[in-house]
Amino acid sequence: MQGLFDRLMADGWFAGVPPDVVYTAGMLAFGLVLVFGFVMPMVPITVWLERRVWSRIQSRIGPNRVGPQGVLQGIADGAKNILKEDIVPDAADRPLFLFAPYLLVWGFIATFVVVPFSSSLIIADLNVGILYLTAMTALSVVGVLMAGWASNNKWSLLGGIRSAAQVISYEIPAGLAIIPVVLLAGTLSMQDIIREQGWAPWDWYAFHNPFTFIAALIFYVSALAEANRTPFDIPEAESELVAGFATEYSGMRFALFFLAEWGTLYVIGAVMTTLFLGGWHVPIWTDNVVLLNISQFVVFFLKSYFWAFVAMWLRATLPRVRVDQLMSLCWKYLVPIGFLNIVGTAVLMVIWPQGNSWLRYLMFVAFVVIVVQFFRRVVFHIRRARPELYFNPAI
Repeated sequence: MQGLFDRLMADGWFAGVPPDVVYTAGMLAFGLVLVFGFVMPMVPITVWLERRVWSRIQSRIGPNRVGPQGVLQGIADGAKNILKEDIVPDAADRPLFLFAPYLLVWGFIATFVVVPFSSSLIIADLNVGILYLTAMTALSVVGVLMAGWASNNKWSLLGGIRSAAQVISYEIPAGLAIIPVVLLAGTLSMQDIIREQGWAPWDWYAFHNPFTFIAALIFYVSALAEANRTPFDIPEAESELVAGFATEYSGMRFALFFLAEWGTLYVIGAVMTTLFLGGWHVPIWTDNVVLLNISQFVVFFLKSYFWAFVAMWLRATLPRVRVDQLMSLCWKYLVPIGFLNIVGTAVLMVIWPQGNSWLRYLMFVAFVVIVVQFFRRVVFHIRRARPELYFNPAI
């Protein structure tokens, strides 16, 4: 965005206005458009899509009454929560109880400051962008723990404590998974990390070497755990804790918790796309800057939303893990492997300072083979189960 403002001021726009004022006002305006024009509408769409995906995977129908194909179900749910009574328990710590969901949403919205939607569409290209993003995502644990403690409910407190232990633990392997990419790119800027990659899959950091491929998987698993997504949703385990940290909440404040959860799915996909999948890179097919940025935005959105779909798939398929299994996975496996990835990437950088093209091609081919074999097994089990399939989307 700064480049755009520089061109506007060079053309005589905002004459006499200090550049800092122009940049600040422009970033605020773009941030408001982004939040209310993209983030907020995206959440109910994601809720609707996730419920439809669950139903298809589990041979159910899903929402199909409110609007065509149930597309207005998210709006109906939002209106219902707004109209519900906002109850605050008498024994709750009222100020903290009321503030907790807003803190959680604030941390979620603040991450979009450094998300690079295209080569020009970014609110602020900070030189410590990925560090800022990891710091903002850590606010979620503060909001969840605050909600659990302030509710003065044992189920809520247990959910908050679980979330604190879970998020703080999985921040370590997530951070370790980011370091190999930072080593290769030599920067913490989200835009510069994308520029160091290319539009072709074998130029992405996910396929740079075996260690970055494993780092991508570790980061995704850790991000799902930080977002309290299935199979790591033990802070809100309804079979044990009613609704966990959100048990005492109602109305719009209850909805804010899940607005942040579903919106975080896109943030996870955006970070995965930025670090490991080439970001907004597309072949240079036009000299028109506007059209090029639109194509970059579409590519970035599709890559990011693919990972949101994978999270939906996992939630509809996998059971919830136990607390001891959750911690064992983090400390016994992901953290040691994360350190190994850093050392392995550093060693390969010493051996091949400019990278090795053949290794990239080999990694990409190996990935394609794994994906093909996976879907072959899926087709095999579908045929073996002989399910009664319905392909009519109107059902």
